[in-house]
Amino acid sequence: MGVRAQAYIRSSALKHNLARVRAYAPQSRVMAAIKADGYGHGALQIAAALEDAHALAVATLDEAMQLRWHGEQRDLIILSGLNRLEDFRTAAEHRIQVVIHDQHHLDCLTELDDGYKLSLWIKLDTGMHRLGFPAQQAHDISAYLQARENLTLTGWLTHFACADDLDSALTSEQIDCFAESLLRIEGLRSLANSAAIVSRPDSHGDWVRPGIMLYGGCPILGKSAAEFDLKPVMSLRSELIAMHELPAGAGIGYGQTWQCPEAMPVGVVGIGYGDGYPRHAPNGTPVAVNGQPVPLVGRVSMDMICVDLREQPGAKVGDPVELWGDYVSADTVAQRVGTISYELFCRLTSRVEFIYE
Repeated sequence: MGVRAQAYIRSSALKHNLARVRAYAPQSRVMAAIKADGYGHGALQIAAALEDAHALAVATLDEAMQLRWHGEQRDLIILSGLNRLEDFRTAAEHRIQVVIHDQHHLDCLTELDDGYKLSLWIKLDTGMHRLGFPAQQAHDISAYLQARENLTLTGWLTHFACADDLDSALTSEQIDCFAESLLRIEGLRSLANSAAIVSRPDSHGDWVRPGIMLYGGCPILGKSAAEFDLKPVMSLRSELIAMHELPAGAGIGYGQTWQCPEAMPVGVVGIGYGDGYPRHAPNGTPVAVNGQPVPLVGRVSMDMICVDLREQPGAKVGDPVELWGDYVSADTVAQRVGTISYELFCRLTSRVEFIYE
């Protein structure tokens, strides 16, 4: 009772976007990224809807165990690695695959009892310089794992730093570095994130790892999700909770950062930064009232925002408002506030009611 903000999560859009992944990379298997609670959409529900994905990628052991405890039987891959011996044991016990990327991981695995059978992915640093063994160490790591009967080398992966920028030469350099470092080394290959899936077929390899494109976000700078036939999975909605006819010069909200240029209607929407809507959203950020984009005016408050209703003269209290989704893309809002759609999705708070369709 009393919930004013809802996030509608559409499995049909999610399935459509997965089909787009498979259309772009028909020869590759799909490791769907559902870390960070399914990019803020709900990991358990997203996993269930992505029934056609071959495997699921998470960031932590806790995320993987949540899926196992709820009956998920597919391959689960922990992308960020594990740092404690007992965690490697737990992963082995529950058939969870682990990405290793640091000498510390090899030191832990040296102590892993032979009774624990563990499947591993090896991450190579080909230019992002975040996680990964130096690419030139691939042969030595392969030899080490082959000498351990309880450790299975499933495959090799790397991560692109600038695949979303089609003008960057780094992606080609990373592809070449990855290929050269793995000459005559066995194991599956995985390079492509969402951006590379849609733009670099030469990177698709054995497994692709879609993330943001599954949720309907655009993976390429300067483009729109619609250009890749991706559909928004989340529609964040609220409603008008008040309306006012204000005179010219009237200031709106804290700090009076926006003044009415003329006598005009202003609406108040029941959502704010307490729900996860970005407080630093500037004047003019689009919000859809009755399916029609109108500009946000004044500062975002904890529980509400104000909007200019001059283009919606017939609006009334209770009318639907969409913050992002079908009428205003999350990418558009993200650009206005200087972030990315990933962060918008992940920052929604427990005050928002999630409705799965």
